[in-house]
Amino acid sequence: MVDFAGWDMPVQYSTIIDEHNAVRQAAGLFDIAHMGRIYFRGPDAAVVLDSIVTNDVISMEVGQVRYALVTNDAGGILDDVLVYRFPDFYLLVVNASNREKIVSWIENFREDFDVEVDDATLQQFMLAIQGPLAEEILSPHVEVDLTEIGYYSAVETSVLGHPGLVSRTGYTGEDGFEVIVSNEQAVELWEKLIADGKERGLLPAGLGCRDTLRLEAAMPLYGHELNEQIDPYTAGLGFAVKLDAGDFIGQPAVAVAKEKKDRRKRVGLELEGRRIAREGAELILRDATIGEVTSGTFSPTLQKSIAMGYIDQEQSAVGTVLEVDIRGKRALATVVPLPFYKRS
Repeated sequence: MVDFAGWDMPVQYSTIIDEHNAVRQAAGLFDIAHMGRIYFRGPDAAVVLDSIVTNDVISMEVGQVRYALVTNDAGGILDDVLVYRFPDFYLLVVNASNREKIVSWIENFREDFDVEVDDATLQQFMLAIQGPLAEEILSPHVEVDLTEIGYYSAVETSVLGHPGLVSRTGYTGEDGFEVIVSNEQAVELWEKLIADGKERGLLPAGLGCRDTLRLEAAMPLYGHELNEQIDPYTAGLGFAVKLDAGDFIGQPAVAVAKEKKDRRKRVGLELEGRRIAREGAELILRDATIGEVTSGTFSPTLQKSIAMGYIDQEQSAVGTVLEVDIRGKRALATVVPLPFYKRS
């Protein structure tokens, strides 16, 4: 257990590799109660969200989930978030490390709107079940037919006979679901899923394998690939920006960033050998530093050392061979397409 943004979080229950492989081959169960859950109700709920996030909220249909970014006035990323639309409310799921910052940010811009904002993070539990058998294991415990929930969709339903929310997104590169219930149902739901999934290969999974899984799937992590100095287009997240949809905070600066020709680019790297390129390692081409690593690991699935980082645009072509400075010694690395892993 480690401290993570004020929460006691498990790094691993067994081993990172065992938990990683369980998610790829069967299923893994993640405690994600630390993720911030902020509810918006009232006539102006969508308008407020549209003014805060980069994606188009107004056009969302009931049951839809959209990935978006919260940007500051300079176009830097304050957080990457998920917006959910339900019949009577919207839900914003934010990163634990940014929850208080985002709640304060919302308070600054909601005064003139008819909206009720409720940070319910501490009153609810949230878990994620990820992997090819996730649907099969979760299905007996929810009232809804999980086959009818599409990717990036969510529903209100009964979970263990009590009100809950179920969505289908994920942060591992596998199929899977997130479930939100009251704190009172948390332990019962967790233990039932562990018991039912045990014979199918499900394992409880911690932060360690969550990081190796998301890196194989090339999903950015706030504080590594994303921060307040990086704009959405440099991060390769332009798909989450709708410049013509609403006047969100930072929109003019983000529009300028889109047109920049000399910005750095987020790329994937495969290293020779088994040495791991850690965050901050310099990327070098012909003895000139052209970027740095933001995340690196040895991929349990691919059995290769992989990394993501930012490098100068003109050096970012797939196939470019460069060097990584790993604690004073250089290792060869090749720019490769993202994601590293994609499920069939």
